[in-house]
Amino acid sequence: MLRLLILTAQLFFAASLAAESMPPEPFDLVIRNGAVYDGEGGPPIEADLAIHGDRIVKIGEVTGPTRKSIDAAGLAVAPGFINMLSWATESLIEDGRSQSDIRQGVTLEVMGEGWSMGPLNEAMKSEAFKLSGDIKYDIEWTTLAEYGEFLETRGISNNVASFVGATTVRIHVLGYEDRAPTTEEMKAMQDLVAQAMEDGALGV
Repeated sequence: MLRLLILTAQLFFAASLAAESMPPEPFDLVIRNGAVYDGEGGPPIEADLAIHGDRIVKIGEVTGPTRKSIDAAGLAVAPGFINMLSWATESLIEDGRSQSDIRQGVTLEVMGEGWSMGPLNEAMKSEAFKLSGDIKYDIEWTTLAEYGEFLETRGISNNVASFVGATTVRIHVLGYEDRAPTTEEMKAMQDLVAQAMEDGALGV
């Protein structure tokens, strides 16, 4: 099996394939002789791949000077992988380098399946702190957007996206009561979801 040579998520593969203009040489990086996968399910092509700034600007036979060159013979060159059910919510706080995922080619963590890191109220923050395991941290955020800003400030290797958890929203309003919400409680949950969506949540 081919080992994987993973490009960072900033190299937007599909957009780069459509690039028509070439930047001035030298290239910043040329990855040579790799088996290039475009992520659409087809067979790979053996090609060089030239990068300028944060864009792939040429795929094919690349000539000319480059600041750095990597020989990828025998390796696969592919877009970053997406973890669609990520639970790196706490591990990224502990170590933003995310080596366990980055070294497997994951460049996007999609979180929030059922439970998300916001919105939180004070009772939820207190409970989360008491139930924390090996990874200890202060919960300095309330909304899902603030959690994202918290990660960004600390510094992380991956890109991150999140749904707003249906469980999180319900506990925020009803706690753990096993009953249907009132009209007012339903409206409160809808407002929390709407705010999270405005802040960038992918959905519920």
